[in-house]
Amino acid sequence: MPKIVDHDQYRKQLLTKSLDLFASKGYGSITMREIARGIGVSTGTLYHYFSSKETLFLQLVEELTEQDIINFLAFSAKTNDVQTLLERIETLFAFVAHNEDYFLKQTLIWIDFCRQQNNAESLTREVLKRSDERVKQVISDRLKIPEKVAEFIFIFFHGLLLAKLFEGKTISYPEQGILLAKMLTAYLEPESQLTQPGKNKNNESSLL
Repeated sequence: MPKIVDHDQYRKQLLTKSLDLFASKGYGSITMREIARGIGVSTGTLYHYFSSKETLFLQLVEELTEQDIINFLAFSAKTNDVQTLLERIETLFAFVAHNEDYFLKQTLIWIDFCRQQNNAESLTREVLKRSDERVKQVISDRLKIPEKVAEFIFIFFHGLLLAKLFEGKTISYPEQGILLAKMLTAYLEPESQLTQPGKNKNNESSLL
């Protein structure tokens, strides 16, 4: 009997294998022929699944985003009953610390890809935006914080990774997590007080 191929699973395998190639050569320098050779398939096979290098890369972004979310949720599953914001943020920072090399690799590839783009490529930006929004939503849901605060954390992480890449700094993720948690607690607690019954905008007992 002919071998039955799960084409979607095979496509995901090709995407996963291409990550290290993009990281080692950079998005701008590597060609489809080099990618095919590096992952052990023919150029024709690669083009059968991906019409261009950009298509391959954008699908890689979407695939990695989903895998990152799955891995984070699995990593943080043991903290389902955690009540404090500090503990929830500590879990998030521990996940990043545990996968630091991987996230640094991702950051380098993303930067190189963006350098190759121009303002007319709205589809590209839309795919990246969709993936970013997906991550921010998961952060918001998992940490039980407003979406605007999740976006701040998302930006904060990118800043830490860039500092690590470009300045060679040794960053203590637990220390950064505790500092961020204290800042956010100070920011969020007044907001929660405003929504409590019997409180007005000046944090005084309501006369009504």
